[in-house]
Amino acid sequence: MEVGSLPVELWRVILAYLPLPDLGRCCQVCRAWRELIFSLDNTRWRQLCLGCPECRHPNWPSQPHLEPPSWREALKQHALATRTWTRNGQELQSSACLLFFRRRKDRRVWHVGPGYEFETLRGALGVVGPYDRVFLHPGVYEEQAEVALKVPVELVGVGRLGEVALLVCIEQQCPTARLCNLVFMPPWFSTVVYKTSWGHVQLDNCNFEGAQLQIRGPGTCQARFCSFSQGSSAHLLGVVLSLLDSCDFSGSDSASVTVEGPPASERNWACKHLAALARSFPSQSSSTPRGHEGSSNDKPEPPGGNVKKENISMEDWKRRTGGDAVCRGTVIEDPWSDGEHSDGEEENQEGTNNTKKLFTLDYKILYDHHGLSHLLKPRADGSLPLASSPDPPSVTPEPLTLQQELDRDPEAQMLASSILGCILRRCVFRDGKGGVHLSNYGQARLEENLFRSLNYAVRCIQHSTIVMLRNEVCECRASGVFLRLSAQGLIAENNIHSNGEAGLDIRKGANPIILCNKIHSGLRSGVVVLGNGKGSVRSNLIYNNKEAGVYILFSGNPVVSGNCIFQGQAAGIAINENGRGLITENVIRENQWGGVDIRRGGDPILKNNYICYGYSDGVVVGERGRGLIEGNHVYCNKGCGVWVMSSSLPQLLGNYIIHNCMYGLAVFCRKDPDNIEAREGNWPGQEGIGGDVGNGERRGVEGEAREGQENFNEEGELFAWESDLDSEDERHSARRSISVALMEGNCVSFNGAVGLYVKSSEALNVFANLMNRNCGPGVAVLQSTQLTRLVTNCIVENGRGGVTVEKDCRVELRGNGIYENSGHGVRFSGSGQIVENDVVSNCGYGIQVSASTDIKVVRNRVQPAQGCGIALLGPVKGVVHDNILFQGHPENKKPLLHTDAGNETCVLRNNSILRFNNSGASSPPWVLENPPPRPLASSPTGLSSSQYPSRLGISVTTRVGAAVESGCHSGSMFCSIL
Repeated sequence: MEVGSLPVELWRVILAYLPLPDLGRCCQVCRAWRELIFSLDNTRWRQLCLGCPECRHPNWPSQPHLEPPSWREALKQHALATRTWTRNGQELQSSACLLFFRRRKDRRVWHVGPGYEFETLRGALGVVGPYDRVFLHPGVYEEQAEVALKVPVELVGVGRLGEVALLVCIEQQCPTARLCNLVFMPPWFSTVVYKTSWGHVQLDNCNFEGAQLQIRGPGTCQARFCSFSQGSSAHLLGVVLSLLDSCDFSGSDSASVTVEGPPASERNWACKHLAALARSFPSQSSSTPRGHEGSSNDKPEPPGGNVKKENISMEDWKRRTGGDAVCRGTVIEDPWSDGEHSDGEEENQEGTNNTKKLFTLDYKILYDHHGLSHLLKPRADGSLPLASSPDPPSVTPEPLTLQQELDRDPEAQMLASSILGCILRRCVFRDGKGGVHLSNYGQARLEENLFRSLNYAVRCIQHSTIVMLRNEVCECRASGVFLRLSAQGLIAENNIHSNGEAGLDIRKGANPIILCNKIHSGLRSGVVVLGNGKGSVRSNLIYNNKEAGVYILFSGNPVVSGNCIFQGQAAGIAINENGRGLITENVIRENQWGGVDIRRGGDPILKNNYICYGYSDGVVVGERGRGLIEGNHVYCNKGCGVWVMSSSLPQLLGNYIIHNCMYGLAVFCRKDPDNIEAREGNWPGQEGIGGDVGNGERRGVEGEAREGQENFNEEGELFAWESDLDSEDERHSARRSISVALMEGNCVSFNGAVGLYVKSSEALNVFANLMNRNCGPGVAVLQSTQLTRLVTNCIVENGRGGVTVEKDCRVELRGNGIYENSGHGVRFSGSGQIVENDVVSNCGYGIQVSASTDIKVVRNRVQPAQGCGIALLGPVKGVVHDNILFQGHPENKKPLLHTDAGNETCVLRNNSILRFNNSGASSPPWVLENPPPRPLASSPTGLSSSQYPSRLGISVTTRVGAAVESGCHSGSMFCSIL
């Protein structure tokens, strides 16, 4: 019979009447017939698959609306899976024919029900032989005592699911058994309806109502298309391997699936077959977790998906956020901004643009080869480095894919490939108390499951190991995933969203690997790590959470790396209450509060992150905050780049703090009510900026702790985190100890107000920083009761003065280069020292000193543009000696060294004044040599100028000289550092 003798459509109509065995025989005729049979996938094969009483829709229960790629393949996989229970015979190399004959051997079939051979299940089980089939006809079968299965047997319910109900407790005492199309209800004497401790049981298309399934290792279980409702659950104790596929769990009173104890050392015959079946499960090629109809996963995903490239210009950001009105000159009221300008500044506010023209002549002193010039000069390819570029960075790092993460992490790769313990796939857990609970070294693997409307989805404690891949965890009333008491595992490519507490809660020494997840839309934080919790949180998308994206406290110490944390309604990352952690290479953007918030003993390492486009400050270091903040890019934030409370002790090393709308770096006094209230509430007139992540989120975590006690107190877990806190000595032993806040090697550029703003009651060390092209002064010190040291910095081309020091401030300026600022080079009204600085080409006075009670101006090189070189205004008490003053513009009629009349308390000696030669004879141009232009700083070995300006070193000679000259005012910090 030729296929071509009839139209293909007619053949399809004819073949649609064939039963399954005949379709299989037709496939063996020839290739044309095979292709014709395969073409019936959406008709006859679909009909056969849905009509099979032993299985349900292939995508039940999570996605029954979604058709499988092939109905024929789905039916084939079901047929293979239903035969696992019969494969317990010895498998010899020459047994293929024997296996063939064994399959065809007649099996006895028994019928149970009214009017059949047996009316009770117990009666039928008393006479069945190995591998016999027992058909249970519609009805309710109840037994008053436990029933034992002593030989391999298959129990099949006749009719639709629900027509055959068993009120029995069955104990399996044979190697294998299969139960299909049955409803299990608990008898009066036990909630356990089926248990085995060494054999294998296969459950297909069964319902459990208020009942418990109990599997004890080395026993195994394979359950497919089963429902567990009305408080039903599965308890697996010490199982080596069990597979629960496409099951529905609802209405649980406790955990729906409990996995307890380490896998038993003994293996039964089914383990190798279940392992092969588990490995044959098709992995998803997409890294996006499966959605669920009606869930919030249907919302639009953030731009970029798993690959995060960002090309946002400053104009785009202003237009998107409405930031144009506040991006320049939006500052807290300060005397330097609203007060009267001195003569030199008033004259040059209008003539700022003429400064470059004034210094095109031969007498301009060149300074562009100072120690930090490599941060300003164009690169070899012609591009500008970040410190001198008028545009912020346009591209941020891309999060790695899961495969990339696995390639570089052998431990995660081993966990991803492990097949051990309880395996749950494509199951739904809904409308109950708990999903999966692991304890006491238990092991489980969860793939493509849906957890919805539970108290919690997964709880892993007591050294247990969990592997979660491509699950959806949503709408839990508490946290989605809990890890406690040294739990570990791999949590990758899951969609965790819309939970009442944290998406992931890690405590008490738990140490999971968390990779490439979407953690979003939570009513609290995205990830919480506390109570000595650890973990590695890498390459995740964490966004749109109501509190911090990542919250670390109570000695939590995770690694947070390569994540994109964005669009949060609070801080991006918050570290409080002695929290620690290594936070590196993350992109933290567009968060409502600080990008990173550190306070109350928080002491992280914050390194090489991109913290940008925030609606408040980039980094906030609040009361008693500590930490190493190194090599970060902090830019385009609507508040300050870095906001520091003076009672904190951070180390800021080698950061780019650029293009922020307010101050680059602001250091405020703890008792300053204006500014502290702004960070604890809102900036005046700016809703939602600078909120106190500490207060709000601390209440949040305390709420989570209370919730944890309420939900899990019965298991004896204590929440006394304080008893586990490490000592201060242990926490800081691996890091350079400091007792003064340190700012070293940073680039502070293009910010909307002051580069460095200091209003503090604590000491501060500022070494080897570049501060250029800020809209306000480069440095403004308005309050400094303790000594603020500004050493070997480059302060260049700022919109107002170079350095402003107000009355009653203690400041030391040493070895700085202060060039081409639009106001005075130095305006100094406090007490301290101005020693060995180069103050050149500034539009106002070079150095203006007024109302100072104790000042040393020693060995500076000064060239003003139009004003005085050094001006002592009013009563000034101090010493001015050994300075070199160069004449600026020839038409400048002001004296290079000016002292008000009647000022007899200031000693002037050995100052050199160099003027132009008016005789017409040419003279060599002035140069800064011996030493060359300051600052005398050099980048560390191996660091190219294209990288971040980390830890720019100062020569030992300079530091030792500074210590001797300063006389150790009340214990100089130079002495303690050296």
